[in-house]
Amino acid sequence: MGPDSLIWRYFGDLRGVLLIGRTGILQNMHPGLAAGVLQHSDLFANPWNRLLRSIPPILGVVYDGEKAAGTARQVRSFHRDIKGRDGQGRPYHALSPELFYWAHATFFEAQIALQEWLGTPLDEQQCEHLYQESIHWYALYGLPMGEVPANYAAFRVYWQQMLEQRLQATEITTWYFGSTGRLPAPYPWMRGPLWWCLQPLLVGGVRWVARGTLPLVLRERLGLRWTASDQRRLRLLAGVLQVAWRGLPWEWGYFPRARRAIRRARRAATEEHPAPRA
Repeated sequence: MGPDSLIWRYFGDLRGVLLIGRTGILQNMHPGLAAGVLQHSDLFANPWNRLLRSIPPILGVVYDGEKAAGTARQVRSFHRDIKGRDGQGRPYHALSPELFYWAHATFFEAQIALQEWLGTPLDEQQCEHLYQESIHWYALYGLPMGEVPANYAAFRVYWQQMLEQRLQATEITTWYFGSTGRLPAPYPWMRGPLWWCLQPLLVGGVRWVARGTLPLVLRERLGLRWTASDQRRLRLLAGVLQVAWRGLPWEWGYFPRARRAIRRARRAATEEHPAPRA
């Protein structure tokens, strides 16, 4: 993985923030993952903690270059003690291949979903290329690879099986879509009037996008209402964002860790191949 890879182009896309709710729901519809979050985090009191703690190092596994393997070990160590029994008494461990790979799979799939919604949809060859890069990314964690589909076609079969057979409503999904109370601000400097204004967009808006972009089979399983009017507004939002995005400087389009990595790579390329003197 490096500056010429598809995963560098897509994974750090800042528009992915809009699909954070969707990705979180996909992860937490797995009963083992949901149990780990419920039992080992303060999700209901402060849902931002896990999010703000998790995103930078996961990005680092892709963008940290020679240090990526060390970042991957750090991410793995975060999950070492997350274990217990789920609501049905079944044992789980966050580092079990089933759980860890499912979380990874949602990050991979989110890149394709984001481009379908807000970018240029990837063709079959690009999806295969991106998927093979995601296998290399997952291998950095040093976990068994038996759960990993060999190619993108096999991944799609795996994905559909998970949607249809494994995922279910959990306490987290019920809370997420049923919560109407105010959430605390993610940072102290956002408290007060600023957060009162931003919360409907950052919480309610992302929740609404999650409802509209979840696979239909899951939306129906969770009993989520989605109307033709909602769908029209979602398409309108996509159109507005696509137009606005094209006018922004590239630096504004990436998470900070990804942006720094891209800048480092460009500086290194310039130093290796300096422009000829006039």
